[in-house]
Amino acid sequence: MSAITLAVVSGGLSVPSSTRLLADRLTEATTAALAATGREVRVQLHELRPLAGPISNHLVTGWPAPALGTALEEVSGADALIAVSPIFSASFSGLFKSFFDLLDPGALAGKPVLIGATGGTARHSLALDHALRPLFAYQRALVAPTAVFAASEDWGGTGDSHTDTLPTRIERAGRELAALTLEAAAADQQPQSGPTAPVLGFH
Repeated sequence: MSAITLAVVSGGLSVPSSTRLLADRLTEATTAALAATGREVRVQLHELRPLAGPISNHLVTGWPAPALGTALEEVSGADALIAVSPIFSASFSGLFKSFFDLLDPGALAGKPVLIGATGGTARHSLALDHALRPLFAYQRALVAPTAVFAASEDWGGTGDSHTDTLPTRIERAGRELAALTLEAAAADQQPQSGPTAPVLGFH
């Protein structure tokens, strides 16, 4: 069996970045779930902060710099995608949106995607369903049911009996993305049947 290629896009703007930290945790959970099925995983990580200049230039000129071109090709060609953005003013960052605007139409069609986001307070968590999920649904991606939001307090919180902890949500999301990826890979390996010739009857 060929290795599963997992592209990871982190839209964090600071160093260190909680967005990158969440992307790493989601990657670990997905990789572990795929490895449990015996599948090898090849991870391609793309941080958008170093690509901010090339992304802006591409929007103006229509030509990507080599590093940006490689990132766009790898995201388009991956078997699955993890995409994580910081939340500003109740939506994803402009840099995050600009990167995905540069993908060719249909590049994410049918691709399993796990979305995540980070923000200062839990109030920003609504952006997952009101901003990120519609973005990838528009691009006809297969978005995993569990989207993971991490507020500042989540990193040290233990949760309670009525609330999922951040590690629990990360593990569940990783399992879901792994399952979607394996289903998509199995569907791609199914032989494509050609058109059936019409049966001619005589009366």
